[in-house]
Amino acid sequence: MRISVINGPNLNLLGLREPEIYGTKTYNDLVKMIETYCNERDIYVEVFQSNHEGVLVDLIQAARWEFDGIVINPAAYTHTSIAILDAIKAVNLPAVEVHISDPDAREDFRKISFVRAACIATVKGKGLNGYLEAIDILKNL
Repeated sequence: MRISVINGPNLNLLGLREPEIYGTKTYNDLVKMIETYCNERDIYVEVFQSNHEGVLVDLIQAARWEFDGIVINPAAYTHTSIAILDAIKAVNLPAVEVHISDPDAREDFRKISFVRAACIATVKGKGLNGYLEAIDILKNL
């Protein structure tokens, strides 16, 4: 199995940005955790992060040729990006939406997810471990 993990804006600031919400682990800690978890399960994984919507769309489109599934944390683009929604629909790969915090327990605007309509599951509010649950969902398909 080959999984692409795609992260949106500001996730590169994990550990610095609102640690009371997102925790104190860094983005590098997240990447190492994902890579270790996947290596132990014989899953090929590549982890990406960008603050730019078009780059995220490009990564999703490129995934159709290289990966069996996508784990995506679109971050703020969750609530605004029809382009990311359309890209996920277009590549026709199973995708799991993941959020470190629970957007439904936060501001009203965070309760809207355009991306969810193209995903087979959503994992939210489980911290960084939510990524591992999302990987397991794809692996168990």
